[in-house]
Amino acid sequence: MSDTFTTLEELQKTDGSLAALQQLATVLTKEQNYHRLFDVLLMQKKLELGVPLVRPTSFDDVPEDQRTGFEKHYVESARQIGGMLLEDGRIGDAWVYFQTIQEPGPVREALDGLSANSEDYERTEELINVALYEGAHPVKGLELMLNSHGTCNTITALDQQIMQLPPDDRLASAQLLVNQLYGDLCHTLNAEITQRLPMIEPSENLRELISGDRDWLFAEGNYHIDVSHLSAVVRFARSLEPDSPELSRALEMAEYGERLDEQFRYPGEAPFVDFYAAHGHFFRALLDDGRDEAVGYFQGQLESEPDEEDKQMIAYVVVDLLRRIGLIDQAVELAVTHLANLDESTGFSFAEFCLVAGRLDLLRDTARSNGDLVTWAGALIGNSAD
Repeated sequence: MSDTFTTLEELQKTDGSLAALQQLATVLTKEQNYHRLFDVLLMQKKLELGVPLVRPTSFDDVPEDQRTGFEKHYVESARQIGGMLLEDGRIGDAWVYFQTIQEPGPVREALDGLSANSEDYERTEELINVALYEGAHPVKGLELMLNSHGTCNTITALDQQIMQLPPDDRLASAQLLVNQLYGDLCHTLNAEITQRLPMIEPSENLRELISGDRDWLFAEGNYHIDVSHLSAVVRFARSLEPDSPELSRALEMAEYGERLDEQFRYPGEAPFVDFYAAHGHFFRALLDDGRDEAVGYFQGQLESEPDEEDKQMIAYVVVDLLRRIGLIDQAVELAVTHLANLDESTGFSFAEFCLVAGRLDLLRDTARSNGDLVTWAGALIGNSAD
């Protein structure tokens, strides 16, 4: 190290400061000391700008008229160092740089290429933190957690995160847990059925496993999977879309839940108070399996609900369901009646819903009746530019 100090000092005297910094960058690259290499890359830019080098990452000493150029170099350097760290397999370290410049793509791609099976506990914990809790790739984080921590911890983690996830990740997370629990449930059922009926071939179809004269499977409060896990995953499955292959599995799990002893059929929030029956209707509506009856189930609850707060919750579910099965006009009309004044902190924006549905006329009328000139003007003008 002392020789390096001497070499750099002599190089600075003979060839100048830039040459010394270039040599320092070469040394740090060979040492794979990429964090300090990032500092040197910024020092090179500061040398070019004629500002002090002693705080390489600071913007405070960069004049306003030179800040844009320094910011651009900062982003390019972070991208370069992040890429080098990824090549070295240091995903957690790379994330620091890509997160800073708001470019999660390379880290997400690197996480995608990893196996979810690893015996390195500390590395797995680091990857779960980056992927799930810091948002680099939530679905991969859940896969890693499922393989390393099991179903219970994974369900708890998703329960805490699911409403903050973007729709695509929410969908993929629900698919992951539905498939996992469905497989576990079939496995347990096959084991019990084989004990009683040894000549019966195992099945990977849940509905088939519990059909016919097999009420004995549920006798005396018997169950075959943690019932809290079952209710959580059935609830997650509401994030599935009509074309999701896991949707039929979710319906079968709801049907299984309906067969459980009453003490294990925990009630949900409106309109899912009759938890498994209500979810069965929800999934059938998405699957277009008796859709009219299924939608009617929720509309009936909406019409008969006396509590205004619960009425809004039911309306939110029905509006979302109608939208997802393509009944946009019905969804918007219902939203006008029940959700037009719902606070956006709930996660529902009536204005955005009308915009996406192409019904700014309804937003305009609602805003006018509420005396909201600003929203009315926005709906009146829309996207036009005179």
